[in-house]
Amino acid sequence: MNRYDRRIRLLAAGLSALAGFVDAVGFISLGGFFVSFMSGNTTRLAVGVAQGTAAAGVAAALIAGFVAGVVLGTLTGRIVQRRRAATILLLVGLLLAVAALCGMKGWPACAAMAMTLAMGAENAVFEREGEVHIGLTYMTGTLVKLGQHVTAALLGGPPLAWLSYLLLWLGLAGGAIAGALAFPVLGLAALWIAASAAAVFAVIAARLLP
Repeated sequence: MNRYDRRIRLLAAGLSALAGFVDAVGFISLGGFFVSFMSGNTTRLAVGVAQGTAAAGVAAALIAGFVAGVVLGTLTGRIVQRRRAATILLLVGLLLAVAALCGMKGWPACAAMAMTLAMGAENAVFEREGEVHIGLTYMTGTLVKLGQHVTAALLGGPPLAWLSYLLLWLGLAGGAIAGALAFPVLGLAALWIAASAAAVFAVIAARLLP
């Protein structure tokens, strides 16, 4: 994260906020399942299996959709190569627009799957040589790195290296707050906001990333 310049770090925080917004909308609409946080869905899957409830099937479908989204985003980046980040974000925006349309049609399952595909695809934005350098939809690793860099600062290392990781986490948290506030007013139509934001980020990414 710290090896990227400030503009790219800010873009990453914005994309994390987008993920938080969509995840909050998905979480509320699905009654406690996630469209970007697959650790949570894995726990829901395990508990559902243990208790023999339908929650296991819902969680499994969301996990499979997320993995499919990662595959779709990664393939898109490999095929396009130039302006790959911008193209992936256009794909994310398209999938979120599909989710919003599904919501308007009264097809919540379709909307949930489109959201999950979009969130999986978003993680391919900072993928290089088969590795994701900045995770945008999950924060456990980011918080671990935050703690490590705080420790390094306390021991005389770079004093502010932890700020980038805090910014990424704040992006996700802030976006989730916005999504939670938007859903009671707009329902799944709030995803039009997310789709528009993805398009704006695609324009920015075209200027900052190859």
